[in-house]
Order: sequence, then C-alpha cells, then structure tokens
Amino acid sequence: MSQTWNQIIASLPNPHFLQTHEWGQVKARYGWEPYYAIWQADDSFSVTSQFTNSQSTHPLAACLLLKRSIPIRGLAARLSVLYAPKGPLFDWTNESLRARVLDDLQAFAKKQGAIFLKMDPDIVLGTGIPGADGSVADGEGAAIQSELARRGWGYSSDQIQFRNSVLIDLQPTEEEMLARMKQKTRYNVRLAEKKGVIARVGTTDDLPMLYKMYAETSVRDGFVVRDEDYYMTVWKLFMSSAERLTLNVQRDAPLVTPLIAEVDGEPVAGLFLFMFAGRAYYVYGMSREAHREKMPTYLLQWEAMKRAKSAGCTVYDLWGAPETFDESDSMWGVYRFKEGLGGYVVRTLGAWDYAPNKFWYKMYSEILPRVLDVMRARGKSKTKQGLGA
Repeated sequence: MSQTWNQIIASLPNPHFLQTHEWGQVKARYGWEPYYAIWQADDSFSVTSQFTNSQSTHPLAACLLLKRSIPIRGLAARLSVLYAPKGPLFDWTNESLRARVLDDLQAFAKKQGAIFLKMDPDIVLGTGIPGADGSVADGEGAAIQSELARRGWGYSSDQIQFRNSVLIDLQPTEEEMLARMKQKTRYNVRLAEKKGVIARVGTTDDLPMLYKMYAETSVRDGFVVRDEDYYMTVWKLFMSSAERLTLNVQRDAPLVTPLIAEVDGEPVAGLFLFMFAGRAYYVYGMSREAHREKMPTYLLQWEAMKRAKSAGCTVYDLWGAPETFDESDSMWGVYRFKEGLGGYVVRTLGAWDYAPNKFWYKMYSEILPRVLDVMRARGKSKTKQGLGA
C-alpha cells in the first residue's frame, strides 16, 4: 500500500514527504486518522482510510487528509478537525480540476462534521524578499488565493508549517554551489574541515543522543519540542525505508538520513536530511555549545547538499524563513545562515482554513491559542527538567 500511494503522489506536481504514507502512519500513532483521497480522470472521486490499488487507475490529484476527533462532554454532535499537510497535490493552474478538488474537499469536511479543514499546499506567491531587487510576484498564486477567499476559505491564524522557506538549487556542480555561497559561509565550511570536524551518517543507535542534543538546542534557542517517543517514531519509520535502499534514492521512496558532526569523536551537531521525489529537506537540526567556533553546522549543511545531489535531488528545502523579512522576526538569524548557503526565498500561500460551522470555528480559534500557550510553557519546563536544567 505505501509504495503504491507514494508512487501516485510522486507523479503529481509538487510532491511532498508530508503527504507520504509514512507520514500518515506517524500521525496515526498520535491521535490522527489518515484518509487517502484520489481524483481520477474519469471524474470519479474516492476517499478512504484504507487505500487500495483500485483507487489509482488514472489519478489527476491526490491528498493525504488527517482527521482528529474532538469529543466535547455533554454534546451529542461528533466534531473533528481535518488537515491536509502540504496538500492536496495536483496542477493548481488547471481551473476545472481545481474547482472539482475544492468542491469535493469542502463536501467531505461537512460530511465529517469538521470544525475546519486546514490545507497548506506549496502554492508560490513569489520569490525573493518583497521590495528587494530580484523579487518576483506570482500572478497565478495570487489568483488562487483570491479564489479561496471567494469560496469562504480564510488565512489561518494557526500556521502549522512555515509559510516561507529558503531553497537551494542542487543542479549546478559542487564547485558552482560553493561559489554561490556567501564568502563568509564558504570560509566557515573550509574552516570546519581544517579544524578537524568530521561529518558521518548516523544510525538508529545515535537517535537517543540526537534527541538529547535537540532538546538542549530547544532550551538554548527558546523553541518547544515534543517528547522523545514522537521523534523516535518519525526517525525510525523513515530510516527503515532508507535501510532497504542504496544511495540512489528511488523517486517514490521517502527516506531520512541523520548526519552527525564530530570533533575528535565527540558529537557536536546533527541534522536529519529527508528526501522524497527528487527533493531534499532540512527538518530537524541540533547542536551543542562545545566546539561551536569550529563551525560544525556549516560543514553539516554542505555534506547534506552533496548527499542530496548525489541521491538525485534537484532542490534542497531549508525548511523555514521569516514571516516578516527584518531583524524583528525571530527567524531572522536562522534566515541569514540559510541565505549564506546560497539559497533563495520562496513565499507560499501558507495555511488556509475552510470552516463549515462558523460558530465552532470561532470557539476553537479563540480557546485553542490559550490552551497552546499553556502547553508550550509546560513543554519548555518538561524539557528543561529532562535535561537536568
């Protein structure tokens, strides 16, 4: 089942690892029910929690939908929320197909008693920093945004994924990619090599150490992480696919490779390189204070770029850029680091919500942020306690 589903989405425009069968299985272990939607060339539409090969004769569009039930004490109605991470997948410039897909998704949301359906497909609104030289707006993306608004969709106050990102073109030669980096970044890559930093591929035995390093990073940099079991589930599930394949990545097989930077055998930084359908992603990064002056994170990113290119990937997604491109944004420092690697900014539509029931959506939208604030505060405290801080 997983191979067939992944083959389908890999053949569609803008495939993403968050739409793979593996990602659906990860979320299934944490309270979500995955549904697999297929739109065929014969105008048929099917959506089921148990995908079968018979659904995939001539697919024009597909979407992994995640459903979470919301039980409310004393209320007979069965409420839920739906999320299509980085989906649906199809040619969004095809107006008739776009109308068909959105009609069916909206009808499905109503049938499921959804408070809302959230989606954040990779629809490009522009490239480059707005107002800067070289910035280009995408008219087609703007038209799609307007259509969603006319249909009753709204820009979500709860953005699950980063709206903007930094991408690196992996098609040039390694020499050209190095030359495209900022001078300081290129210097730091070479400095790490001269200072004896070594990058190696991690194994499942390294995962507990990498999680601890990730938790340390979250405390230092002020972001919240989930508990260890969640990351172990993600990493092990995707690594199990990688272990069955060689470096020549099959286009329809999602993989993850942990990369670890060491100084004299001591792990000082790490990252997880996801790859799927010719695209690579930098999703989780971690580092320690030790040996930071040797620039291990720069060498790790260069190693990730080379490995992704060797595996047949043409784009490396550095997973996140500021919402506002100035120093007031919390992502500014991270963005400057990514920009130095030779990347370019891509601005996308972000997450949009369709709410069949405006009352419940208003209730959910007003109460949830308060609950999340409490959960984040508790999460930070729990992480610190786990580290002995």
